[in-house]
Amino acid sequence: MLVFAKIKSVQQKIESLKKGTTVGFVPTMGALHQGHLSLIEQAKKENDLVVVSIFVNPTQFDNSEDLINYPKTIDTDLSLLKAVFCDVVFTPSANEVYANNVQSAAFNFDGLEHQMEGKFRNGHFDGVGTIVKRLFEIVTPTKAYFGEKDFQQLQIIRKMVEKNQLSVEIIGCPIYREKDGLAMSSRNERLTKKHRAIAPFVYKTLKQAKIEFGTKNALEVINWVENKFKKQPLLELEYFEIANEDDLQTIKNKNEKQKHRAFIAVFAGEIRLIDNISL
Repeated sequence: MLVFAKIKSVQQKIESLKKGTTVGFVPTMGALHQGHLSLIEQAKKENDLVVVSIFVNPTQFDNSEDLINYPKTIDTDLSLLKAVFCDVVFTPSANEVYANNVQSAAFNFDGLEHQMEGKFRNGHFDGVGTIVKRLFEIVTPTKAYFGEKDFQQLQIIRKMVEKNQLSVEIIGCPIYREKDGLAMSSRNERLTKKHRAIAPFVYKTLKQAKIEFGTKNALEVINWVENKFKKQPLLELEYFEIANEDDLQTIKNKNEKQKHRAFIAVFAGEIRLIDNISL
């Protein structure tokens, strides 16, 4: 496994290795868990060369405290990557990536950025678009892999690739969950014992909401979910929405011609949990 911190070095190595081969890319912010490793395993199955980046991107954090507290476990991460036979790891500094100008570009994602997360995390998706586009330019992958836990982000990256005519295929991978259903996240490590114990309620409620959607309209399901969370003092519901998968527009009633998905964000103490489920 080769590890690089400089753009020029990693580009030269990828260029020397990729002749006639396919490159699978998994961008991460580190604090790796089994969910990340499942993306890497998928990339290994479908490509000759696998590149993983570890970079805590400052421009996608709307909360400076969240950036400071985001877990950084580079030594453990590298050990995990070595164990799954990753080929190349890119671990740049912010100044290396942004050339001493750490700020986001402005993007037009055709309105995808204004739904769900966009309502609560100002500038977040501009930061995501900026770093993902930059990493694609550096790594020049054949395919890039993202988890469906951040489904809105996945759709926004697809839109960014389409609008910029980038030659990379975006692969969405299923949400990887703990045995009790909690969607895996690097932030889960920061949950208190009592909040970790109640956190599976989020996915449990999503699964129940999917059943309710069989006989109720979207507004009725939203009210049902909101009432469920009012009875959970340790969890604070930020939003629950039902939307089309393709354009992320919220809906009132089912449309058999559209795929729908339910999205949720919840605070468990200071830790924000997000999840979603296909309906």
